[in-house]
Amino acid sequence: MRANIAGLLLQHYVDKWRPLPWRSPPGEPAFDPYRIWLSEVMLQQTTVAAVTPRFERFVKRWPTVQALAAAPDEEVLSEWAGLGYYARARNLVACAREVDRCGGFPTSEAELRKLPGIGDYTAAAIAAIAFDERAVVIDSNVERVTARLAGMKQPAKAQLRDAVDNITPASRAGDFAQAMMDLGATICRPREPLCGQCPLSSECVAFATGEPERFPERKSRKVRPVRFGTAYWTERDGAVWLVRRPEKGLLGRMAALPGSEWTESAERAAALASIRHVFTHFELRLAIEESPTPVGDGWWQPLDRLDEAGLPTLYRKAVKAVLSRSTRLAA
Repeated sequence: MRANIAGLLLQHYVDKWRPLPWRSPPGEPAFDPYRIWLSEVMLQQTTVAAVTPRFERFVKRWPTVQALAAAPDEEVLSEWAGLGYYARARNLVACAREVDRCGGFPTSEAELRKLPGIGDYTAAAIAAIAFDERAVVIDSNVERVTARLAGMKQPAKAQLRDAVDNITPASRAGDFAQAMMDLGATICRPREPLCGQCPLSSECVAFATGEPERFPERKSRKVRPVRFGTAYWTERDGAVWLVRRPEKGLLGRMAALPGSEWTESAERAAALASIRHVFTHFELRLAIEESPTPVGDGWWQPLDRLDEAGLPTLYRKAVKAVLSRSTRLAA
């Protein structure tokens, strides 16, 4: 790819950068590595629009990595509720405690990768953005931009990495990485890319073909398997019985309604309500049944303070389904 791509993109970033609460202006020193690390973890599989208010609330509650390291696990998990991928929250606490123990964040990509919950992408992003180390930062947006620039329909990971490496500048690596991610998020979109606004259209093989959406070719989606489960609703004196899920497994240690294991076959029973929830690798159909007595070790959560329980999206949907039943409303 052409050598002037980095220059064109960096100038576009100076002109069009998106102010975000974890991002310093182009060319200026980066914010506290804590904020950059936290934003990168939150942004995995989650949109900027969804993350921004949650990020601001999070750093207001725990303004430093030391404050987060000292926080009880349950409080962090509760604050994370609704952001999904809850292993991230558990790794977040573990990583904060390791950083606190070491006296601060390491400054190199290689050392960052050794921290709990930090993989190749996150290590490269923190190294580039927080410490201006030249690192090859590749997320899904960068993959799409790069495939279109090079005209690659079915690129291998190694090809994409080599291509990004070839255009990553020796300096301002953080600005370049954020510019690439922004370009993919706002202009070089999966559908209907805004090529007329792209600073790299003159360098883009996919644009030259007249059909940029064909690059890269979309992979066929696998059919998600369906699982079934039951949650138990026990209500007393304006409160509902909640438990904490097992430490290991999906939604580990999150607040929840008690319930059965999730299986591949449905259990037939009269239900107060039922919901459908899609996880990354499967679809769950959850029936909510009334139980006269509490199941498992837990606590009574007042219905008018359910927002304080830290329920993940699955169980917030289940609660809403029960509370919105027409028979209940009529009562």
